[in-house]
Amino acid sequence: MERYVSTGGAAAALCVSITTLRRWEASGRLVAEHTAMHRRYDLAKVKPELFRAQDDTNRQTIAYARVSSDDQKDDLEQQKQVLELFCARQGWTFELIADFGSGMNYHKKGLKRLLDAIIEGKIGRLVVTHKDRLLRFGAELVFAICEAKHVEVVTLNQGEDTTFEEDRARDVLEIITEFSARLYGGRSGMNQRLLDGVRAAVESA
Repeated sequence: MERYVSTGGAAAALCVSITTLRRWEASGRLVAEHTAMHRRYDLAKVKPELFRAQDDTNRQTIAYARVSSDDQKDDLEQQKQVLELFCARQGWTFELIADFGSGMNYHKKGLKRLLDAIIEGKIGRLVVTHKDRLLRFGAELVFAICEAKHVEVVTLNQGEDTTFEEDRARDVLEIITEFSARLYGGRSGMNQRLLDGVRAAVESA
């Protein structure tokens, strides 16, 4: 399909008269590309749904895996294998992004790269083993951005994530560390005693 069309072509695509089209342009509703001799309309802007299906076929499938720390490399490899096998079975060409960092950390390199690509419209599908692999809190916000950008989200496990108990313990400790530091000060004796007690409770659990 030709992307740049004449006034008549744009009017036909929008099912309006040329007079209406020119009125819309005069009011700022439409913007034409002007050359020395011609006026052309970009159908991708005038009627983007005509090109969306074509654009979607050119966008990537991204599989995203995450663990909290380097000592969980075996868990990360397991996630990667599950994602790779699933994507291969669907016949998808995909790229895998693996991250190390807490589910409370919004500044992980892989996550930032993923979000940038979603916002730029480069991704058509996101595959994760579980929503908490994105973020412990805030995954729904990422999914909302995906919906706005027409990104299909495939979550392999819809139930509760029971595989990564150590991750949960780390996240709980991180939350308590942050709030206790705000309440008592990062170097106070009260803060240190509270954290020591929480660590002991986490380790015993």
